[in-house]
Amino acid sequence: MKWSYLIQQKMKAALLLGSVMVLIMVSTLHSQHNLRDIHRSFASIYQDRLMPAIDFVYLTEHMYRKRLLLEQHLLLEGHGTPGQIRQQLGHHNLTIDSLVGAFEKTHLVAQESKSLLTFKNYLQEYQLLEDHILRLSAVGDQAASVALFEQQGTLLFQQAITNLNELTQLQSTIGQELMNESESEMANMALMTSLQVALSIVVGIMLLGIIRSSRILPKHSSQPFHLN
Repeated sequence: MKWSYLIQQKMKAALLLGSVMVLIMVSTLHSQHNLRDIHRSFASIYQDRLMPAIDFVYLTEHMYRKRLLLEQHLLLEGHGTPGQIRQQLGHHNLTIDSLVGAFEKTHLVAQESKSLLTFKNYLQEYQLLEDHILRLSAVGDQAASVALFEQQGTLLFQQAITNLNELTQLQSTIGQELMNESESEMANMALMTSLQVALSIVVGIMLLGIIRSSRILPKHSSQPFHLN
């Protein structure tokens, strides 16, 4: 029955090897899925969080430059005609619209979309107010233009900046959530790798045991048949 015993041992070895191969394949596919998720998370942190945060700095700068430009025109003499100021404000507005458009193309969560829509409404109202102030200045109604700039203009400007700060804070919060997800995925990958190593060691030990036991075959009687 030696051949039968050897076949049994080989079947056990094949079953063990097949099982560990399936487990390793499943864990490898899972690890690849985790890697793709980590890549997407880091790409989103860079493209959808880091770059817009930098753009927000430039956007805020252009808004303050517009505010200063109009203030100097209204309160200080010799700082350009209404037409010249309108042209300079237009250049700033084009840059602002470009930055906002770039942010709109990124992946936005629901709260970001809502906050961005509010910010765009403030921008539009403020640009219309700037145009109204310049028209008043052009016809010589300096008192009315200054009053509009200092009252309604200040309120709209502060609302826009506050809303922009909220968007910036959302960027930070969502970026932190993505980082936490990536750290969780990496911990999961480390666990799967440890599991693969442990499985390989256990199966290796079991295979060695099978090989060793297959060498210790049942002893048959060595007495010649004709002497029985």
